[in-house]
Amino acid sequence: MPDLLIELFSEEIPARMQKRAGEDLQKLVTNGLVEAGLTYASAAAFTTPRRLTLTVEGLLANSPTTREERKGPKADAPEKAIEGFLRGAGLTRDQVETRETPKGNVLFAVIEKPGRPAGDIVAEVLEHTVRNFPWLKSMRWGTGALKWVRPLHSILCILTDEAGTQVVPMDIDGISSGDSTEGHRFMAPGRFSVASFEDYGKKLKVARVVLDPAERAEAIWHDATNMAFASGLEVVEDAGLLAEVAGLVEWPVVLMGKIGNDFLELPAEVLQTSMKEHQKFFSVKNPKTGRIERFITVANRETADNGATILAGNEKVLSARLADAKFFWENDLRVAKSDMSVWTQALENVTFHNKLGSQADRIERIAALARELAPVVGADPDMAEEAARLAKADLSSEMVYEFPELQGLMGRYYIEASGRDAAISAAAEEHYSPLGPSDDVPTAPVSVAVALADKLDTLTGFWAIDEKPTGSKDPFALRRAALGVIRLLLENGISLRFSASLLPPLRFAGAHVALTEVRNLERSGSVSENEENARTFGKIARTAVDLQKRIELRAPIQADEAALTGSLLAFFHDRLKVYLRDQGIRHDIIDACIAMPNNDDLTLLVKRAKALSETLKTDDGENLIQGFKRANNILTQAEEADGVEYSYGADAKYAETDEERALFTALDHAEAKIAPAMEAQDFATAMHAMAALRSPIDAFFNAVQINTDKQTVRRNRLNLLSRIRTLCLSVADLTKLDG
Repeated sequence: MPDLLIELFSEEIPARMQKRAGEDLQKLVTNGLVEAGLTYASAAAFTTPRRLTLTVEGLLANSPTTREERKGPKADAPEKAIEGFLRGAGLTRDQVETRETPKGNVLFAVIEKPGRPAGDIVAEVLEHTVRNFPWLKSMRWGTGALKWVRPLHSILCILTDEAGTQVVPMDIDGISSGDSTEGHRFMAPGRFSVASFEDYGKKLKVARVVLDPAERAEAIWHDATNMAFASGLEVVEDAGLLAEVAGLVEWPVVLMGKIGNDFLELPAEVLQTSMKEHQKFFSVKNPKTGRIERFITVANRETADNGATILAGNEKVLSARLADAKFFWENDLRVAKSDMSVWTQALENVTFHNKLGSQADRIERIAALARELAPVVGADPDMAEEAARLAKADLSSEMVYEFPELQGLMGRYYIEASGRDAAISAAAEEHYSPLGPSDDVPTAPVSVAVALADKLDTLTGFWAIDEKPTGSKDPFALRRAALGVIRLLLENGISLRFSASLLPPLRFAGAHVALTEVRNLERSGSVSENEENARTFGKIARTAVDLQKRIELRAPIQADEAALTGSLLAFFHDRLKVYLRDQGIRHDIIDACIAMPNNDDLTLLVKRAKALSETLKTDDGENLIQGFKRANNILTQAEEADGVEYSYGADAKYAETDEERALFTALDHAEAKIAPAMEAQDFATAMHAMAALRSPIDAFFNAVQINTDKQTVRRNRLNLLSRIRTLCLSVADLTKLDG
């Protein structure tokens, strides 16, 4: 069984595209081979800046001969039907058989496809792969029509077995396949032939090329950490940067340089971001001070002066970059220490959304909402409002304009420099969190208030203008914002009634929608152009005033507001299902809890769902559900048949069996525990008491006949089932559970 080796050698492939390209090459080629009948034992793809490589081991030498039997129309069918069948089978009339069947004589085609050599199939599959490769971006060069990410120079394609090595012949737009490749561009130029994948890897290593990106990354990290350790320093970990740098070099040479003394006092994050974004340098810090003092760069070649010239050039370029950063930092500090309102005023000219106003408008909404939420999360209202007004001020700073990824972090530095409380500065950095499922959740009350206000304003604002997520489209990251709210509430144990809490942000957003429309009409100068525009202007202005009054006077909820809060609450429930499903809680358990009262308190809802989930993991809990469903089914059928509701209370004096009397006693004990537990929101205790009913309910069903001929006894037993149903449904809507 031969082994296949493919290499597509080109100009430098962008590092961000290499991993995906290797996966695509393996998938397209191996899928194509299997579809053609060639199975294999294993396959692996490798990438460097200049090559995509695929090795396939244990490939069949030939595809198997296949025989397919295809049933056609009747022998006396219309001529056109027979011609279509023959055309599809690729046969003539005398090549098909006529067989007797219960439905008459029917035509059958037996199609035999002889096996083909692996080389022929590989050539077809590889050519199709190259011509249809799914690059994110591709280019044409010269006079050819072939597209590749960068000009493709050569194709290595060989099959190796015990008999030797065979080149798979092919030609793609003038590029002929062969058995040779090139080594490092500078240290080992020139082509050389290879006979197998093992030979290929060894010769590449001699030619100063490390084929495996994981091996390159490991070598970079090993050398970098050793070099830093020798100087008493540490390399700041950055897995993304490591993967990117490993994709920039074929022969990694690690060098450590110095940062000029003028820049050592810059915040560590500024240094780290500047070096990473512009130069692809790793930061090296002093573990004692936490200060960034050196940098690691990775060259693609060895030099006679051991990288001294390379380092000198990098240090010169870095100094210019950091001089800019230092200038931004010092200018921003002057503004922060004097008057940060300059930045917030500048945000009046930055549009957040054309229907929701400017960033300054949004800050006003967030500040008002943070004040509303502060008592709920245990924060000081004045401090929460001030933190919200300053949290996004750094968006106008020069540093954040240059490095947007530093938003929030620079706000913390600038607010600290202005002399304000540490809780306010921390809120500037933390209010964006959590950004994802693994991101840390703020716990400081002021930060939590501003973070909740920020996310709720985003959600209610876009709900107010009907810009909701649809399918896989979520351009404003509303699903992420909803998950952020859920995690903020749950991980901080905050009990918040959404139905009431969503009203203020909805009203703030509604007022700004109306006011923004007024401003747009005023700016366009079309207010007085005709009577129609004047009426429109007046209507919008009145709407804005009405909304403003609703906010100020705490007006009762309106029908349109109720519809919006209901829709938004349903959206939160959907996101909560995803969040809890990842934690192992079944969707039907969540549905059973959502169906209960107070389902707009997500913290309460999750406590109930977790308690029910734990109960159902026990034998008593699972069997109780079956007993409940049996009771509910019998009761429902009886109520439908009799046309009455059995909910008037059962009486133990009509009990005829010990099991019946035992169930009355068990229900009395359960009710005595469940009612106060539910009042105290102690769902675990309530569920445990409910699960304890399993044995008496089982014994009751085994011992008694519900639909007895004695009508008084029958009614009493049906009322007893009603009592079981009512008690169980007081804990969760068990009818929503599967099974």
